[in-house]
Amino acid sequence: MSAVLGRRARLRWLHLLLGAALLTPFQLLTTTIIDAARLAGTGPSAPLLVQLLGLAMAVPLVAAAGLLLPVLRTLEGGAVRTLGGLRPADAALVRAEPAAGWPARRRTSVWFTVHAVLGGCVAGASLASPPAALGLLLMPWWPAVGRLPWATPAAGRPVVAVAGALLLVAVPVVMSWAAGTLLARLAPALLGPTPADRLAAAERRAARLAERNRLAGELHDAVGHALSAVTIQAGAARTVLGSDPEFAERALGAIEETARSAVAELDRVLGLLREERDGGEAAGPGLEAVPELVARMRAAGASVACALPDGPLPDAVSREAYRIVQEGLGNALRHAGAGAPVAVRVAAEDGEVAVEVRNGPGAGPGSEPRRGPGAGRGLPGVRERAARLGGAVEAGPDGDGGWRLAVRLPLDGGERNGSGERDGRGRP
Repeated sequence: MSAVLGRRARLRWLHLLLGAALLTPFQLLTTTIIDAARLAGTGPSAPLLVQLLGLAMAVPLVAAAGLLLPVLRTLEGGAVRTLGGLRPADAALVRAEPAAGWPARRRTSVWFTVHAVLGGCVAGASLASPPAALGLLLMPWWPAVGRLPWATPAAGRPVVAVAGALLLVAVPVVMSWAAGTLLARLAPALLGPTPADRLAAAERRAARLAERNRLAGELHDAVGHALSAVTIQAGAARTVLGSDPEFAERALGAIEETARSAVAELDRVLGLLREERDGGEAAGPGLEAVPELVARMRAAGASVACALPDGPLPDAVSREAYRIVQEGLGNALRHAGAGAPVAVRVAAEDGEVAVEVRNGPGAGPGSEPRRGPGAGRGLPGVRERAARLGGAVEAGPDGDGGWRLAVRLPLDGGERNGSGERDGRGRP
């Protein structure tokens, strides 16, 4: 009984009345045309014929409105979510934005037509049945009712009158239950996502995942490198604190600079996560920041030789090259220690940028290999950065007990990746 008279059924009845309200302008137009053209003739049955013929003529107009007005999916989707009594899983499928593309418009047109027609029928029954039932119940005390043609079979028969009144009251209730159940089943199919909607949603999810992976790489490369460097620098300073205070002071200064740089990088990436900047590439440091990075490494006692190109590089390539150098230096610190000699070379040649970071075996203070924060994720990140620009990566032992990381990036990699940047100043 609750399925027919409960809260969900009452909400669905209101939803069907909304469909009748949406149908009304169309039926008023068609019935006016019918009356003006006298298409239904005259006689006792003329009003009913006018309404039925008007409904039949209104259906194509309703379907056309659903096809030509994309905003109707917004109206219908919001209404059925609120009043349709849908299961949560079905409600989640219903779209509430304007229909995009003809497949979605055709589905909206079918839904709008079914909703309006069923709503009109239920509304008509809801308006006509209660007065008719009341008339049957009043027959014994109101003789005028007996002169109505439809009430004649119940004249003088109280049992028939009561049964007929109950039946008339039940008609709109059953109609509303059946129509509401049908609409609830049709809603996910007709107002749910089309194949094009599903493809667009999948593309948006893929874009979000790619952005999240990119930001995770930024955090790993920036903050992870800084924490690794601070760990090595602090260990080196502690080792020689008593025997070489000057070196320890330099290491502590390098820790301070590294931490300050890490805070700035963290603030930049968190700003991207908060969407404080509009899309596009993360505006991170480029090769112009490599000398500062190398200086901090040297202050901690690392022996770093660095060679950089004279001219500017495309912004996207310059940023990725900086991150690759940063990761290479971080790997050298983590796995060979601060005492290992490191050579950094970045050169533009034959339409490519060659980035090479080579470290020898550790020696001297702080040379013990360590596995700092983020270990094990750096090389996959380097490969992802190179792949975004169409580059290639080589990494492995160099044969002398050290390690070599070599990356080649095409100079037009930023253009291939959609950034459109050509030089270090961002000019196309």
